[in-house]
Amino acid sequence: MSRLTHVTSGPYAPPAPARELTVVSADGARLHVEVHGPEDAPPVVLAHGWTCSTAFWAAQIRELAVDHRVVAYDQRGHGRSPASPACSTRALADDLEAVLAQTLERGERAVIVGHSMGGMTVMAAAARPRFREHAAAVLLCSTGSSRLVAESRVLPLRAGGLRTWLTARVLASRAPLGPVTPVARRILKYVTMGPGSAPHMVEACARIVHACPRTVRHAWALVLAQLDLDHGVRELRAPTAIVTGTADRLTPPVHARALVAALPHPVGLTELPGMGHMTPVEAPELVNGKIRELVTEYVTGAPEEAGADGPERIKEGS
Repeated sequence: MSRLTHVTSGPYAPPAPARELTVVSADGARLHVEVHGPEDAPPVVLAHGWTCSTAFWAAQIRELAVDHRVVAYDQRGHGRSPASPACSTRALADDLEAVLAQTLERGERAVIVGHSMGGMTVMAAAARPRFREHAAAVLLCSTGSSRLVAESRVLPLRAGGLRTWLTARVLASRAPLGPVTPVARRILKYVTMGPGSAPHMVEACARIVHACPRTVRHAWALVLAQLDLDHGVRELRAPTAIVTGTADRLTPPVHARALVAALPHPVGLTELPGMGHMTPVEAPELVNGKIRELVTEYVTGAPEEAGADGPERIKEGS
């Protein structure tokens, strides 16, 4: 891709990986994978969302790779993973299983983090044997399991059939996003980020999102419009923490609350006042802290019996 896909300086500039590899999924799709940090450190696996790439996780990788082995991969068609005609939740689950199989030892336990479509990837894989083998705990950021278009607040209209119909067409538009201009930044900030997001955060997200090919953006938008992974939530047996922004227009907090109600083992819902959809970028310290807590509790420490912890709601600032 000829366009710059990420910023090259500052806290959101992706660090160089310790190693890179190509993982082949069940249908032959090739996935770009990066491994950061010490090989003998506790593992964390990162799955990014729609229209993003491994660059989205720069703030997590930069901080966590000091003492964690961080695995990040490009979803098919995103970043450096070639596009595939197979776009489905089954393909997302296949891809995550393939990444786990190639980057973790048999029986090795990791914290698995999913943002937006990456969280949906986790739900899609929840009942898979390979996922259950490796998932010590899960962090879901800004995601939902169904009714994504109906609940979206991208368009300032009253909820109902007209808003749902228009939202589906806006999100699945084939129109090119073009270069990252001041107008483009304002649009992206309105749709995906909180009103207080700093300019450098907006710039980082805009470069990543604008680099996604429009055909890929369109194909996955169609999948998300029909998403129904409620069954996957009920199969997600690993201890699962959730982070959501109260100003998220793409996956409003109603989704996070529904997840907590349906999960077998929820271990906390954190609602971030004024934050939008890009919580790992907008609140990196909070997200990094949640990942560290899960690693300490469920990977390097002694896990408690599944189901011992009830849901806990925490409201925090930035």
